[in-house]
Amino acid sequence: MIIKEVTIRKMKMSLKDPFTTSFGTFRDKDFLLLEAKDELGNTGWGESVAFHSPWYSEETLETNLHMIKDFLLPLVLGKEIGHPDEVNELFSAIRRNNMAKSTVEGAIWDLYAKRNKLTLAEALGGEQEKIEVGISIGIDEDMNRLVETVGGFIEEGYKRIKVKIKPGFDVEVMRELRRNFPDVPMMADANSAYTLEDVDLLKQLDEFNLTMIEQPLASDDIIDHATLQKQLETPICLDESIHSLEDTRKAIELGSTKIINIKIGRVGGLTESKKIHDYCMERGIPVWCGGMLESGIGRAHNVALTTLPNFILPGDTAGSSRYWEQDIISPEVVVEDGYITVPTGYGIGYEPDFEAMDQFTVEKMHFKAE
Repeated sequence: MIIKEVTIRKMKMSLKDPFTTSFGTFRDKDFLLLEAKDELGNTGWGESVAFHSPWYSEETLETNLHMIKDFLLPLVLGKEIGHPDEVNELFSAIRRNNMAKSTVEGAIWDLYAKRNKLTLAEALGGEQEKIEVGISIGIDEDMNRLVETVGGFIEEGYKRIKVKIKPGFDVEVMRELRRNFPDVPMMADANSAYTLEDVDLLKQLDEFNLTMIEQPLASDDIIDHATLQKQLETPICLDESIHSLEDTRKAIELGSTKIINIKIGRVGGLTESKKIHDYCMERGIPVWCGGMLESGIGRAHNVALTTLPNFILPGDTAGSSRYWEQDIISPEVVVEDGYITVPTGYGIGYEPDFEAMDQFTVEKMHFKAE
């Protein structure tokens, strides 16, 4: 296939409810959508998951836009691409900027699947027709309201509850949730809010039979996590520390982690995600798919990735209605009794809702092959 034309949209969508983590509160999501068109008129869609500020990683919406326009698109526009894996190689000379790379590569994966009359899940080698879904709940210091929120999602059938924690909002919170929900699979996500000085506090979380503690220490660390894991019964899951297959290999060999959260944008795309999945599967390390407050386009990519066989833990790919009054795809992503049925349409399997897209589009840019 030859990428003949690319359209980038700057988007702004308001969340139904504020979402709070240890590094900030989100009320709106600013992001990029990228539409790639081939020589036959087929189109594929990708989404940048970078935030407007460098809270989660060094990337932002504006740095993604700069990298895509000035460095990544020149490497693919007008070029013949046989398989999306080649995009990973084309981008290899550019360091990091993984969310920018993933935006372009994701659109090409969608395009490739459509050209070959495959679902994106099939193109990736996925096997599951339904995926289990968990829910991620932001920090809410009103304990009664938090318990009510968790109870509501359990009633809806979600298979796992993830609760954000931070210093001062951790042990007692998990104790109260466990008291109310003793048998529900539950995990705590720290978003790098702790240090090794907090070992004694973190060890207290062992009493709650958590599935995992996600990224308790620094976002760039794999050494101290190995030290911490030796002192905890609860498995540590790494998120922000993992940007590549090589990071994965080192973390597993050091004993820094027993579970890996794969986020497509964080690791640079579906090709690298699949490599990490395969490596972890060979070594008996479970993986799951984390969320980045994606719109329906990014959410659809997460659904497809999660059909791979080693995604044995419920991910954060909740339904569209969890975050948005209106999504930008049709049909929207729907959760029924804790499961999402994998779409059977070609590519991502969901159609763009252009009326909704136009409503949330702040700016639109077009690029053509020379």
